[in-house]
Amino acid sequence: MLEEVDSWLNRRSWAASDRPLDRLLAARSRNPRGSSVSVVLPALNEEATVGDIVRTIRGELMEKVPLVDELVVIDSGSTDATSAVARAAGARVVHRDSILPRIPAVPGKGEVLWRSLFVTSGEIVCFVDADLKDFSADFVSGIVGPLLTDPGIQFVKAMYDRPLETSDGHAPAGPPAQGGRVTELVARPLLNLHWPKLAGFVQPLGGEYAVRRGLLEQLAFPVGYGVELGLLVDALRTVGLDALAQVDVGVRRHRHQDGQALGRMAAAIYRTAQLRLSRGHLVRPVLTQFERDEDGFRPHTYAVDTEERPPVREIAEYTARRAA
Repeated sequence: MLEEVDSWLNRRSWAASDRPLDRLLAARSRNPRGSSVSVVLPALNEEATVGDIVRTIRGELMEKVPLVDELVVIDSGSTDATSAVARAAGARVVHRDSILPRIPAVPGKGEVLWRSLFVTSGEIVCFVDADLKDFSADFVSGIVGPLLTDPGIQFVKAMYDRPLETSDGHAPAGPPAQGGRVTELVARPLLNLHWPKLAGFVQPLGGEYAVRRGLLEQLAFPVGYGVELGLLVDALRTVGLDALAQVDVGVRRHRHQDGQALGRMAAAIYRTAQLRLSRGHLVRPVLTQFERDEDGFRPHTYAVDTEERPPVREIAEYTARRAA
């Protein structure tokens, strides 16, 4: 590990308990305009978990204490009751396709995060995945905290244990972070080899992070699963390592993807890294996987996400909304 990263780990890694809520509220009172907080939940068929997450954030961080200013669920085309459950729990729900209709939406998590900037107003934007179980408000207050108390911090990732639970609810023996299989097999090697300054991030692909809007406005958003790696790498390039931080929020439990889905996720992440390493020759952006049926192994070929949305400050509708 680089000496610079070792120093960064000591200076820019905290626990959620390091900043109690009264300290965060005091910081907000000193800078009310610059400390407004929007929480965004991208959601696709998450009716089983989105309601509990919304109720926890609203109850603990909007009603009990005024830390969060707006809570928005962006529905990415759910076919279940995700929108109804989220709305009943107290979130504002916006459908992905209703945002910036001039530019047709494409499937993908990054697409939803990018579009969320057009329908939120907080100067701090906090993204939280909608499939978390046993959700704690620390996932929000913990990562928002450094942005409220330190003007030099621009981007904060959550870190946590991530147990891989089997269908019967038991975690097999192994390290507590083993649920992050794509992280350990793809993202961490890529970051250590090509962006060693980011080697200190415990959960570089985690979906829980808070960022100042002014920085998000400058970043391109990969439309698919590569969005977390892309934003982290581009944030390093834009504001430098010392403006990045991470906060320990405990344990993250969520729905796990199967091996085939993880393969497609890994391909998108690799593609995102490749685009940032070289804008020249690129490998063919498809992935072939195999499934067995009664006739043997069958190949299935999938396109790998290659599109990226430009920085929102380049979009006329966004600049007009901010000016208003």
